[in-house]
Amino acid sequence: MNPPNFVSDRKGMVTYMEFRDLKTQYQKLKKEMDQKIQEILNNTNFIMGKEVEELEQSLAKYVGQKHCITCANGTDALSLALMAWDIGPRDVVFVPDFTFFSSGEVVSYEGATPVFVDVDKDTYNIDVEKLEIAIQRVIEENEYIPKVIIAVDLFGQPADFYGIRRIANKYGLKVLEDGAQGFGGAIGEQKACSFGDISTTSFFPAKPLGCYGDGGAIFTNDDQTAELLSSLRIHGKGKDKYDNVKIGVNSRLDTIQAAILQVKLNAFIEYELKDINLWAKKYTEGLKDIVNVPNLKANVSSSWAQYTIQLDSEEQRNGLKSYLQSKGIPSMIYYSKPMHVQKAFQPYPFLGNDLSVTENLCKTVLSLPIHPYMNERLSCFVIDEIRGYLKG
Repeated sequence: MNPPNFVSDRKGMVTYMEFRDLKTQYQKLKKEMDQKIQEILNNTNFIMGKEVEELEQSLAKYVGQKHCITCANGTDALSLALMAWDIGPRDVVFVPDFTFFSSGEVVSYEGATPVFVDVDKDTYNIDVEKLEIAIQRVIEENEYIPKVIIAVDLFGQPADFYGIRRIANKYGLKVLEDGAQGFGGAIGEQKACSFGDISTTSFFPAKPLGCYGDGGAIFTNDDQTAELLSSLRIHGKGKDKYDNVKIGVNSRLDTIQAAILQVKLNAFIEYELKDINLWAKKYTEGLKDIVNVPNLKANVSSSWAQYTIQLDSEEQRNGLKSYLQSKGIPSMIYYSKPMHVQKAFQPYPFLGNDLSVTENLCKTVLSLPIHPYMNERLSCFVIDEIRGYLKG
């Protein structure tokens, strides 16, 4: 039997397989990355060094926004956005039901009320028609005030921001783009993390652009909002660190992480985004006739934070996951529990929303290993084993 995460093809050749191969990435970028880190260790400018501002400028340019404000993590990025808008008690924020916990957690943390909305069965992103129904129900009840739509770019594909913006404008709501998984995706020529009134991303190591720890960023074109966010991330700082004009938080990106991200961003732009799309295409071509593969909308590109397939049932999904594990192929379930059934959210009203798509996805989705550093043999091995299991 092979060790865990080692795969053996029919010729008996053994290869180590990672779900997201950060080890190979580091070896490829090691020389430049080690040099950048050593420079910071030598100058000891560990907090808010020049590398942080340089990264913010690079990120803003890439995304196509005027301002980028980095912070300690992606969750803080979302919280800071809601703080900048003074979201609080009696305010409602609409959140997709199929997403990571933090997308809704930040709403509760600010004292507001999350209302969960079902997602599109093909793209996994928030369902625009069901979103409008949820907004109308909140308005009819007249107990809460609709304020914000959090749209998540799930698994790397941007949400339907044209539809979301139409609804937001109709009801006077702000749009907060949660681009934690979407960085690098696009609708036409417009990049993810540029569609919201405020947009955010995460630099968690496994994200499309990840650091070696935690990190996050916030994007906006509004000068006043950018100034406020810059203050809020450092204790509501005014003209200096002993002049505090707002109640803020301590949420800064470390200088070492900024240097790491600058090296990674260059690789991401130069070849990583292109290469991961090649492997996603390989999966799609090899699996589309036997399983439900990701569905990209017209004129939309993904950064493939995950490559997620849908199976026919929970039993089939769990069986395939166990089988792949026995072959040394890692896989993940994102997400096994809808937001609306999380114990932490039970005190909140759900307004009778139809959340059936999310409930089904949680039982049937499975994410496959994908990253820019895959090779033909590994991708073929995954495809062959999935096909063999499902046909068998």
